[in-house]
Amino acid sequence: MNDSDVSKQIQQMVRFIRQEAEEKANEISVSAEEEFNIEKLQLVEAEKKKIRQEYEKKEKQVEVRKKIEYSMQLNASRIKVLQAQDDVVNEMKESASKELLNVSSEHHVYKNLLKDVIVQSLVRLKEPAVLLRCRKDDVHLVESVLDSAKEEYASKVNIDAPEIFVDNVYLPPAPSHHNAHDLFCSGGVVLASRDGKIVCENTLDARLDVAFNKKLPEIRKWLFGQVAA
Repeated sequence: MNDSDVSKQIQQMVRFIRQEAEEKANEISVSAEEEFNIEKLQLVEAEKKKIRQEYEKKEKQVEVRKKIEYSMQLNASRIKVLQAQDDVVNEMKESASKELLNVSSEHHVYKNLLKDVIVQSLVRLKEPAVLLRCRKDDVHLVESVLDSAKEEYASKVNIDAPEIFVDNVYLPPAPSHHNAHDLFCSGGVVLASRDGKIVCENTLDARLDVAFNKKLPEIRKWLFGQVAA
C-alpha cells in the first residue's frame, strides 16, 4: 500500500469519526432539548397547579367570608325583628298596666276585688294568723272588707276564721308622672304568715305579670303569627 492509499484510508477514517461525532452530538442535543422541554413543561404545570390551588384557596376564603357576613346580617335582622316584637309586647303590657289604675278608681268594684284577693290569699296560705300589707290609700277599704273576707274564707275551707293584722308598713303608692322610676303598686294586697316565711303577693301588678307571662305565647302568636313560634 503506497502513501496515497494510506492517506485516503486515513481521510476516510477521519470522515467516519467526524460523522459519527456529529451524529452523536446531534443525538445529545436532541435528547437535551427533549429533557429541557419536559422539565420546562413540568415546571409550567407545577406553577399552574400552584396558581390553581391559590385561586381555589382564595375562592374558598371569599365564600366563607360571604357566608359569615350573610349569617351576621341575618342574625342582626333577626335581633331587630325580635327587638321590635319585644317593644310591641312591652308597650302592650305597659298599656295594660296603665289600665289597672282605673280599677282602683272605681271604689265599689275595687272594694269587692280587694275582698276576693284577700280570700284567695288566705286560701293559699291556710294560716291561723296572717299579716296583711296594702297601700296607705287602701287601708280603709281593706278594713271594711276584712270581716266578710274572713267569713267567706272560713266557709270555703270549713275552719275557724284567721286573725288578720294590717301592717303599718305600706305598699308603694300608685305610679305617677312625677316619680316614674320609683317603686309603685296599682292596688291589691300582700299577705304573709306571721313569721314571714310564707308570702302570697296578690297585688294587681303581680297578677298582671302572672297572667301576661302565662298568655305570652298566645299573645305573640296573635300579634306576629308563625314568626313568634
